[in-house]
Amino acid sequence: MKPLMLTTMLGVTALLAACGQKTESDETTAANSATEAAPDKGEMAGNMSGDMGNMAMPADSGAKMAKGNGTVTAIDKAAGTVTLDHGPIPEAKWPAMTMAFKARPELLDSVKVGDKVAFDLALKDGSGEVTAIQKQ
Repeated sequence: MKPLMLTTMLGVTALLAACGQKTESDETTAANSATEAAPDKGEMAGNMSGDMGNMAMPADSGAKMAKGNGTVTAIDKAAGTVTLDHGPIPEAKWPAMTMAFKARPELLDSVKVGDKVAFDLALKDGSGEVTAIQKQ
């Protein structure tokens, strides 16, 4: 099961890299992914990659806002992440995919795996943080 998850994570990372966003943070993100993906982080099994797991940013940081719909596939309260199988997010130019997002503890407590949700994201530097989430 681990090789399948790793293959999926690498595929999603490659897909995100191919989205064409050319910012300074792309190089930093790639470096962070390479260094953080090396150790076995069993506690973050649902996380897509190192760059997706380090998306901490305050909602008021001047980030662009986006909305999405999807299904909760994992919650990692220790890492402060929720993994969502979401539809396309046009504001971020992201296709439908499954990825982990940072979220405040009270947001993580409001949903469970399998819930269909609508969510708001703060987008910055090619990543996002869930700022609101509601069951549908």
